[in-house]
Amino acid sequence: MGRARAGNRGRKQRLCRHSGGGCLMDAARKSAHERLAEMGLPQRRDEYWKYTRPDLLTMGDVAPAAMLVLDEAPLFDTVDRLKIVFVDGVFDAQASDDLTLEGIEIVQLRDAPDWAVEQYGVLENNGQTPVKRPLAALNTANAVEGIVLRATGRVSKPVSLVYLRTSETSDVMLHHIVRIEEGADLTILENGPAAARLNSVMEVDVADTGAFHHVRAMGRDHERRAATHIFARLGHESVFKSFTVTMNGKLTRNEVVLDITGDNAIAHVAGAAMGDGDFLHDDTVFITHDSLNCESRQVFKKVLLNGATGVFQGKILVKAGAQKTDGYQMSQSLLLDDDSQFFAKPELEIYADDVMCSHGSTTGAIDEGAMFYLQSRGITKSEAQDLLVLAFLDAAVDEIENVAIADDIRSRLVGWLARRRD
Repeated sequence: MGRARAGNRGRKQRLCRHSGGGCLMDAARKSAHERLAEMGLPQRRDEYWKYTRPDLLTMGDVAPAAMLVLDEAPLFDTVDRLKIVFVDGVFDAQASDDLTLEGIEIVQLRDAPDWAVEQYGVLENNGQTPVKRPLAALNTANAVEGIVLRATGRVSKPVSLVYLRTSETSDVMLHHIVRIEEGADLTILENGPAAARLNSVMEVDVADTGAFHHVRAMGRDHERRAATHIFARLGHESVFKSFTVTMNGKLTRNEVVLDITGDNAIAHVAGAAMGDGDFLHDDTVFITHDSLNCESRQVFKKVLLNGATGVFQGKILVKAGAQKTDGYQMSQSLLLDDDSQFFAKPELEIYADDVMCSHGSTTGAIDEGAMFYLQSRGITKSEAQDLLVLAFLDAAVDEIENVAIADDIRSRLVGWLARRRD
């Protein structure tokens, strides 16, 4: 990511906001630089990187990634949405809709208002304990592009972040700041390949009784590499729900760090991944319960073939006093050949005595009994396998509340399987 760092120096001053004689944005960047210098870039020997190659995300030069020409309509194209477009990591005003919508304020990161400047890097910094996340600190220190959203009411339609690219060596950092005010409700959609190498951070502050819904589809460009981070704080009776679908990608690492600080809050994180060949997909999730009667769910499904690799690292931390916690965690993989592999590291750390927490992880092949049943009723072997794969993934897709969006995701999964058959 070094190239992006050097190229952004001249634009840093645009992000400066002054308060009490000091530049808060520059102070946050300096603090992130210091954190990064202290912890260093991730290494394979680090506990939470032992299954994933961090050098593919940190090397000085970007490995070229061929761009895919899509043979289908863009995802979310039929959804009534407000579209915000980034091309090679730069906001494209002409391709974007007017950034005006009732119940929400939207500006570019470079035009961040005072509240966003004060929030910049705060949740990311908090999320560095107890597990270090160097690539997120690198982003805070250097990202100059992104969007700032403040929902003040129930937003009538989703805000859609569309990431396009025109360069085979694009190296992109994006940093988004989101605030959901008390009682507000916002849905954010993300889709597109973004870059040959992407490092993104989204900081989400959900106030009391606020609701945040997030659906993300990683681009189909296979040679791309991406490291994404979501850091969120949940207030009293708030809701946070995030779902990611990934098809293709040489290396993808999605990190989600949630801090539940208000009573009766709900946090759901889910994902469905399908990989073929030199594909490595890593979901790393850390949810901290620090309040009463809160619920969290982690549901991740991966389908792997031709030597693809899946990784899940999920943790639920229940602090002392966080009684009545309901924490659920499930990670499962379906291996369609003997060469693919899945690594899982589920964790529970509990310091309260009145909780209901569980975790599970399974890895297996297609159920031969189910295959025989379907084939005995006239369904071909390949079609039967596809039906079982889709049924396997559906528990994760079901986490999407919007039925139309969930059905669109299901249709893309069907298309991916059909292309593999061809």
